Amino acid sequence: MHRLGISVYPEKSTQKEVYDYLELAAKYGFSRIFTCLLSVNDPKEKIMKDFGEFMDKAHSLGYVVAVDTNPEVFKHLGATYSDLKPFHDMGVDIIRLDGSFGTTGDIQVTRNPYNIQIEFNGSMDQGVELLLEQGGNKDQVIICHNFFPERYSGLDWNYFVNFNAYWKSLNLHTAAFVSSNQPHTHGPWNVFCGLPTVEILRGLPIDLQARLMLATGDVDDIIIGNAYASEEELKALSEVDYQNICFKIDEVEGLSDVEKEIIYDYYPHWDRYDHSSFFLRSSGSRVKYKNESIPHRETEQKMFHRGDVLIVNDNLAHYRGELEIALRDIPNDGERNLCGHVKEEEMMFLDMIEPGHYFKIIK
Repeated sequence: MHRLGISVYPEKSTQKEVYDYLELAAKYGFSRIFTCLLSVNDPKEKIMKDFGEFMDKAHSLGYVVAVDTNPEVFKHLGATYSDLKPFHDMGVDIIRLDGSFGTTGDIQVTRNPYNIQIEFNGSMDQGVELLLEQGGNKDQVIICHNFFPERYSGLDWNYFVNFNAYWKSLNLHTAAFVSSNQPHTHGPWNVFCGLPTVEILRGLPIDLQARLMLATGDVDDIIIGNAYASEEELKALSEVDYQNICFKIDEVEGLSDVEKEIIYDYYPHWDRYDHSSFFLRSSGSRVKYKNESIPHRETEQKMFHRGDVLIVNDNLAHYRGELEIALRDIPNDGERNLCGHVKEEEMMFLDMIEPGHYFKIIK
């Protein structure tokens, strides 16, 4: 199951700003909150009161709340790995451990009687597999990546993908951060370059960040790391399709209605199991549109290039209507119409579509 989340830092905003944001995001189906106790320097009594009220508001809107902690936060609140009552009294649903109590302590914290889930850092190996092998409670262990405020410090994409595959091999629920591109956003620290998990996603449209993560098949929850995202960004994330790899293209001029139908409305597109290294082939559309005329449309382009979106035309009637996406240069022999090109910032999707994988081209 996938969930969408937001991050809020109540000590950095007025209560009204925070609560208005919770209500807005809840309207778009967001159901997770990340917040941070590492950056809060208030006395224990004030933290317990303020965050307790915050938890009540969040729960009334249907959120589960994760708080970022470390052993120093535990000590400040009077909690230990064997006694999580202060967190329980605040109403915390998830404790994210930015640090460790050692294998024995981490095992004990996962076996707390309050059913508080313990979230380990997905961006490095804290010995979670060993913890599980030696008695950790798998039912209360989940994974969440770091975010990275400093530009160029975010995770390498392949490192991110490989770690998520590892967490999924342990059957653990995963989460990662995307970043709002609004000006004047903030996180727990005074750095203002966005808060993504993966560096190459920094600055991309927020829905594209999420679509790329979801396309890996190993990321469950998508959380906006910085506050506050715009309503347009919340809406864009709420409309992301969890079931398919989805990407956008730049259309050429003069597409026919049939070509537009094949590109955007035919479902499902999927690459054939007998995969070609020259192009992705979505063959189902040629059955549906076999009796429709798709006249050849001239283009000055003598070669089709990686990312070109093609539809077989009347000059190869047996395959007419098949949608193809070039993976390498192929000659334009007049049997395919050039219909568009995968947007440059979305070309990564072509490496992620395996034989048999469904995909959608979205407007």
